[in-house]
Amino acid sequence: MFAIYKRELAAYFHSFIGFLFVGASLFFLGLYFTVYQLMAGYPYIAYTVSGVIFVFLLSVPILSMRILAEERRNRTDQLILTAPVTVGQVVLGKYLAMETILAVPTLIFCFYPLIMTAYGTVPLGEGYLAILAYFLFGSTAIALGMLVSSLTESQVIAAVLGFGLLFLGYMMSSICSLISATGNLLTRILSCFDLYSPFAAMLNGTLDVSAVVYFLSVAGFALFLTTQSIQKRRYSVSVKTLGFGAYSVGTVALAAAVTVAVNLVVRAMPVSWTSLDLTYEKLYSLTDQTKEFVDKMTEDVTIYVLVKESDEDAVLGQTLDRYQDLSDHIRVEYVDPTVNPRFHTQYTTGSVTMNSLIVVSGLRSTVVDMGDIYEESFDYSTYTSEITGYDGEGQITSALAYVTSTDLPKAYLTQGHGEQTLSADFEEALSKENVERGTVNLMDQDQVPEDASCLIVNGPATDFSSDDADKVIDYLEQGGKVILVTQYAQEPLENVNRILDYMGLSLAPGMVMEQDESCYYQVPFYLLPKVGYSAYTAGIYGEYYVFAPYAQGFTVTDPDREDIAYDSFLTTSDSAFARQDLENTEDLTKKEGDAQGPFVLGVEAVKTLENGEESVLVAYSCSQMFTDAASQMVSGANQMLFTNTVSSFADHETSVSVPVKSYEVSTLMVPASSKRLLGILVTGVLPLGCLAAGLVIWLRRRRR
Repeated sequence: MFAIYKRELAAYFHSFIGFLFVGASLFFLGLYFTVYQLMAGYPYIAYTVSGVIFVFLLSVPILSMRILAEERRNRTDQLILTAPVTVGQVVLGKYLAMETILAVPTLIFCFYPLIMTAYGTVPLGEGYLAILAYFLFGSTAIALGMLVSSLTESQVIAAVLGFGLLFLGYMMSSICSLISATGNLLTRILSCFDLYSPFAAMLNGTLDVSAVVYFLSVAGFALFLTTQSIQKRRYSVSVKTLGFGAYSVGTVALAAAVTVAVNLVVRAMPVSWTSLDLTYEKLYSLTDQTKEFVDKMTEDVTIYVLVKESDEDAVLGQTLDRYQDLSDHIRVEYVDPTVNPRFHTQYTTGSVTMNSLIVVSGLRSTVVDMGDIYEESFDYSTYTSEITGYDGEGQITSALAYVTSTDLPKAYLTQGHGEQTLSADFEEALSKENVERGTVNLMDQDQVPEDASCLIVNGPATDFSSDDADKVIDYLEQGGKVILVTQYAQEPLENVNRILDYMGLSLAPGMVMEQDESCYYQVPFYLLPKVGYSAYTAGIYGEYYVFAPYAQGFTVTDPDREDIAYDSFLTTSDSAFARQDLENTEDLTKKEGDAQGPFVLGVEAVKTLENGEESVLVAYSCSQMFTDAASQMVSGANQMLFTNTVSSFADHETSVSVPVKSYEVSTLMVPASSKRLLGILVTGVLPLGCLAAGLVIWLRRRRR
């Protein structure tokens, strides 16, 4: 076999076809790489692979047309039939020779993602997965081209039939859709030869084992048929009996059955076994939050997907498969709107879009519209919208929590004291926690509403009245739960401080400055507090910073009080101090009169009441902490802290608010000089150098 491999490999490079294939492949790879990566700055190599795959429809038939057809035309195939090696070894040797030629541009292409890393962040896992998909598609195409070459002695016919066969596999998904929009037996049979769908599945950033097995099994089956095609001439019977030979018919049927069975078995396996998420933001993986929540589910839930299964959104489909794998309590069913257009009216009076979800339990139901699955941004300069994030897990987990909760908590935000409003992202976080939101002006109420699961006081700019403070304290005395976020003020807010004092806390006058460089960002009052382990810092502790600019500092007035337990989960370093005189901002060192740290920036105070109940106050000393700007500085950790806090007050054992997973990786910043240099290299120097080398070798052999 090795001798055949060397002979075929040498023949390809001596006849110029091998150099032509490598040169053409490098040219198209370089051309699309220049357009997408160098010029447009896209960090995803999958764009290039997706654009260039059509080249295989033309190049592979040219590469494979002579591999067996020429042997048959020149009658040298008789040497194969009488050689002291098996036909399988001959076929494998020839196939590996063509695979080696395919491997040359593929290996060169592997350096392109590394080049991109010099100009920005590159999702290398997704990039090399796309290159693997390129190689697998090409390998399967070569095996099919070899099969066609074994059936004829004309290289032209082999090239034309090879192109037709590959084009059919490339377009099979569209052909099946034209045959039947809803699918039938014929389309299911034809879809077995759909080469593009498993290729596209790997471009999404998921190493799909079923796609890999599909390509390997199709290539293996094609090589087996090639062997049988050659064996037919060795083991043939009378034309009057069986046209293809009795030896081949049985083995072909068995091989086909094995190929189909292997693919069916792999596809029947749980997605968690056969799919590896290689995306930069782990778009398809489920977070520990979701896994912990689903593990505790006891209610059966059905998720209806309003689309024909074959037309489902690929990303959303993978997410739903993972939910099914997590729990037997979750079942996913597809409802084709063209067959059952009024199905959704059982659960909602509004209209729904294709691919939307209806989540149903024995308690209630909710609709997750497809428009909420993806986050988009609008570019007013071009008047176009772009998908920037995927929120499938966040929306589905929230919906599961909603339909399985026996009651829904309600949080009230105080008004009337210049409190900060929550941004859209933080409002969305509350929605995902299935927490109803209300507002309350304590001046208009005799007390905090009885249905309040918690009261949120978000950075009052002016002081509470004495009566308002008394209402909050009364609420705490009845076992209430309060989230109090303070705002820096030159003058102390006496009545707000009374609320803190009731729970044994006090505010140090002044703004906290850090002297430990590891505990601030750029300037000493942009604090990066030390994060302690707590239910409120779940998912943050040991993973992220919390950003707290312009903060004050809490102190615990009596840490040894028996009726109050404290958990200080955000703290400064010992070298921090509270600057009172902020007029002189040039000198940020500690002055006489500045209170010495350490200080507490986030603390839980749990007070045991006389009746055995507990009141809880979670206090944060930075009003800027729960804003989009601050949260984005630390990759959303501040928002995570907020949702964890609300979740604990809403009696959720696990937060069900999963942040949106960003699609955005920064655009590559390639200098103009590098664009020109690299563009010339990948589209000119490499392809032309390859062709020139092939031409020189070919001319030298012609002169001999």
